[in-house]
Amino acid sequence: QVQLVESGGGLVQSEGSLRLSCAASGRTFSTYAMGWFRQAPGKEREFVAKVNWSGGSTEYADAVKGRFSISRDNAKNTVYLQMNSLKPEDAAVYYCAAYRRSTIYSSQVAYWGQGTQVTVSS
Repeated sequence: QVQLVESGGGLVQSEGSLRLSCAASGRTFSTYAMGWFRQAPGKEREFVAKVNWSGGSTEYADAVKGRFSISRDNAKNTVYLQMNSLKPEDAAVYYCAAYRRSTIYSSQVAYWGQGTQVTVSS
């Protein structure tokens, strides 16, 4: 069992930056690919970014490429999402996810965090 706790959300002005963190419990953190998803009101949850077990491979949704960066620190059992040049349409609840497998090709999420709210004012 892995527990994921997000932090770092909040209110930011358009074109501002935020860094989300996701702390994971357990000793097996480095065996999971990790990801971030988001869900805006009235919309389905959507993929944002993914990183493999080592941090060496990443994947991004087209909407955030060039603005967001995902990274991880296996020594700290933490994954990060650096969000720059934020837009009002980035506003959502952001969820941390641990995938079932360790590679960037993993597609099934095994564990979810509880979410952290990001609000972007125009």
